[in-house]
Amino acid sequence: MVSIATIPAFPCNNTRSFPRHFLTRRSFSRHILTRRSTPPSFSAGTWRSTAITSKLKEKTALEYRKLGDSDLNISEITLGTMTFGEQNTEKEAHEILSYAFEHGINALDTAEAYPIPMKKETQGKTDLYIASWLKSQPRDKVILATKVCGYSERSSYLRDNAKVLRVDAANIRESVEKSLKRLNTDYIDLLQIHWPDRYVALFGEFSYDPSKWRPSIPFVEQLKAFQELIDEGKVRYIGVSNETSYGVMEFVHAAKVEGLPKIVSIQNSYSLLVRCRFEIDLVEVCHPNNYNIGLLAYSPLGGGSLSGKYLDINSEAAKRGRLNLFPGYMERYNRSIAKEATIEYTKVAKKHGLTLVQLALGFARDRPFMASSIVGATSVDQLKEDIDAFVTTERPLPAEVMADIESTFKRYKDPAIL
Repeated sequence: MVSIATIPAFPCNNTRSFPRHFLTRRSFSRHILTRRSTPPSFSAGTWRSTAITSKLKEKTALEYRKLGDSDLNISEITLGTMTFGEQNTEKEAHEILSYAFEHGINALDTAEAYPIPMKKETQGKTDLYIASWLKSQPRDKVILATKVCGYSERSSYLRDNAKVLRVDAANIRESVEKSLKRLNTDYIDLLQIHWPDRYVALFGEFSYDPSKWRPSIPFVEQLKAFQELIDEGKVRYIGVSNETSYGVMEFVHAAKVEGLPKIVSIQNSYSLLVRCRFEIDLVEVCHPNNYNIGLLAYSPLGGGSLSGKYLDINSEAAKRGRLNLFPGYMERYNRSIAKEATIEYTKVAKKHGLTLVQLALGFARDRPFMASSIVGATSVDQLKEDIDAFVTTERPLPAEVMADIESTFKRYKDPAIL
């Protein structure tokens, strides 16, 4: 299996005065033998960690980046798994996982809510498929990320006795214990809050609506719950998802003041079709010279829209696509001007001799604030196209390509907003 082992933490010139949370004695022995001798480095004023190149670069050409303040060196592609158990069988999931790790991907992202769309009947299948594959893999060579659900009045089936899901100590612990059991592992490398406990504008919602404000679990209480799990060796690092600048700042401040674990990552949507929310202010908060929060970008292909398959509504690829299989799902890419923008980006790609996938993933890959792009695939062929787009597209994209991207962006700023 081709992969990159994790590298121990080291002092760097942009390290802030946050408490360091190292591996527990029990799990440290599991990892110490896999350490590499050459750590990544930051230089003051730079956006990105120095890429760590695999010894097998001749074969994979993927690069690896330090995830925030953690010891995790993550491949620039993370495998998304939300289709496992809904659109993919266990056999297909194993084929996709094996291909990913054989070609240099060393991280996968799951969630207690998966597969998507969320349903009581299928919940947990994704983790079970991963677990059966993981049995034959060296556990310490896989960066396993999962997520605990945020506030939800519709997903109480995820808990034994709860009418509403919250991000409090009891919910967090139950979520983690169940995830560990399904995944058949004794620790999670990265535990993320899938969406906040408090109200935030999510999934294509245009702006914050103050009338929807509700009382929420204090940030300190959430971090204390994570601290307990880290101390027990069940979780290594924590992160957030679908979060705002306010949320990131509150988590970081609470960690600093109370001596609690600091978040190391943020998993938000980012692509040619969804840029503004991150680029306007989150990018400053997450900058290595500030709070050093690594971006794990989900939907870098806009839910498949930036593959171009939905431009021909009568094609077999479009008919099999999840935007059509599940009416209303990711409607922000259907009920908006995103399709019009996709057509324009297709023209840019064609002008420069690229496929739309190469343009979209090359753009995401080269963002100076990007830690890893989360790429999902329902077939090995799809995954191969995505990996090839990373490793065969000129790095970085030429200036003339970026100029045309920016010109198009000025006409279609966040076209996926409903």
